Amino acid sequence: MLVLSRQQNINFATLYYVVKSCLYLGVWLMLSVGWIQQGHFQLLALGLKQHPSTDGKDFPILCQTCLGENPYIRMTKEKYGKECKICARPFTVFRWCPGTRMRFKKTEVCQTCSKMKNVCQTCLLDLEYGLPIQVRDTGLAIKDEVPKSDVNKEYYTQNMEREIANSDGTRPVGQLGKAPSSSDMLLKLARTTPYYKRNRPHICSFWVKGECKRGEECPYRHEKPTDPDDPLADQNIKDRYYGINDPVADKLLKRASTMPRLDPPEDKSITTLYIGGLGDTVTDGDLKSHFYQFGEIRTITIVQRQQCAFIQFATRQAAEMAAEKSFNKLIINGRRLTVKWGRSQAARGKEGIKDGVSEMGTRLDPVPGLPGALPPPPAMDEEAPANYFNLDPSTSPAVMNIALPPPPGINPPPPGFGPPMFHPMGPMAPPMPPPMSMRPPGQIHYPSQDPQRMGAHAAHGSRHGD
Repeated sequence: MLVLSRQQNINFATLYYVVKSCLYLGVWLMLSVGWIQQGHFQLLALGLKQHPSTDGKDFPILCQTCLGENPYIRMTKEKYGKECKICARPFTVFRWCPGTRMRFKKTEVCQTCSKMKNVCQTCLLDLEYGLPIQVRDTGLAIKDEVPKSDVNKEYYTQNMEREIANSDGTRPVGQLGKAPSSSDMLLKLARTTPYYKRNRPHICSFWVKGECKRGEECPYRHEKPTDPDDPLADQNIKDRYYGINDPVADKLLKRASTMPRLDPPEDKSITTLYIGGLGDTVTDGDLKSHFYQFGEIRTITIVQRQQCAFIQFATRQAAEMAAEKSFNKLIINGRRLTVKWGRSQAARGKEGIKDGVSEMGTRLDPVPGLPGALPPPPAMDEEAPANYFNLDPSTSPAVMNIALPPPPGINPPPPGFGPPMFHPMGPMAPPMPPPMSMRPPGQIHYPSQDPQRMGAHAAHGSRHGD
C-alpha cells in the first residue's frame, strides 16, 4: 500500500491547480483568437473539426502561365499539406510541372484568399489582366485593405467566405466586385498572351561557383545571375498580395506614366477626329459601326488618296469619349488605325511646313537644286494699265496689227511676198519696235517670261553651226 507524505500531497495539489489554470487559460486564449465560433471547436491541429475553407478541392485556381502549355498535365494533390502564406490556415496543396525543362510549381495560398483578390494561387497575379494587385487597384482606383492582425484577419476572412458562398461565382467579391469593369491603363498594360518564360528553373548555385558536374542533365539553369541590387530580385509574396512595396508593380506604374496619351485640344469647338491608316479594306460603314456608340455622328469624310478619314461628332463630349476609348487600340478589319484630334479652321489655314518642320513634328531637310521662292509681282495702281508682255510704255498698242493666219487648205505666201506682219496704222505712227529676241529684257515677273530661259538663242546657234 502506497502511503504519501504531507509534502507529496501538497505537490500534487499544486500541480492539479497549475494544470487546471493552464487549461482555463488555453480556452480563454482560443476564444480570444476566434478558434471557438458558433458553438463548436475548430481545432485543426487536433483534428476535431475541419474548417470550411480547407475542404478538399478538385482543381486549383491558376492562370494560364502557371498552368503551362501542356494540355495533358498531371498533378499531385495533398489535403491540408501546407498552411496558407496569407491566412496561415491549412489548405489543399497541388503540385505539377508546367512543361518540359520547367520547374515544378505548387499552390501558395488557399482558395479563399485567392477569391478575395481574384488572383492566381501560385503567382498571385490578377486572373483577368495578368498584373500585380497594386497595379490593378491603382488602375481601378480602389483601396481594399485586408486586416493583418490574427483576430481581425480571421473575422474578415469569415465574412468574405459568407459573401463568396452567397455569390454566383462569376464576379469578384468585396471592393473589387464594386469597381468599374475596366480601365484604360489596365487595357494598355494587360498581358494578353501567356508568359511561359516565368516557369523556367532557378539558376544553379553550384554552376555559379564552378562546381556543377551534371552538365546538360542539371535541371537548373546555367546562366549568370542578375544584379543583386536590382529591385526585382527582392520580391515578397505578402507584399504582392497586400499591394505594397511591390517592385514589379512599381516598374509597371512607371511604364504607364511614360506611355503616350491623347490630350483633348483647348479649342472647345473642335469635334472632329482624324483616323489614319485606313487602307483599302476600311469603309465608312465600318467606321460608323464603331464610332456611333460614343454619340451622334455629324459627318464622315474619307480621303482615299491619303487613306484617312475625318469623323465629326455633334458634341464635344462624344468626341472626347471616342478619342479616349479608341486611342492606341483601334483595330478594324485587322488594321490598327491611328486616332488624332482634328484641327480648327484657323489652324488648318496655316497647315504645311513651317521653318522646315512638317505638321507631324518631323524636321525636313532642304532638297538641293530647287529654285528659290519667286518674287512677288510689283504693286500696280488700279488705274494704270497692266503691261503683261514687257512692251515699251511709249509704244501705242495701235502700232501693231497682227495678221491673221491663212484659211485652212491655202498655202501661205513665200517669205517676202506676203503682206507685212506688222504695218503702221497711220502715216504719223512711230517706228516698229524691234523683235522680242533683240530687245533687252525688261522686268521679269516669272521665269517662263524670260527669253533667256527658253533656249531660243542656243537652239538658233546650234542650227547655224550645223
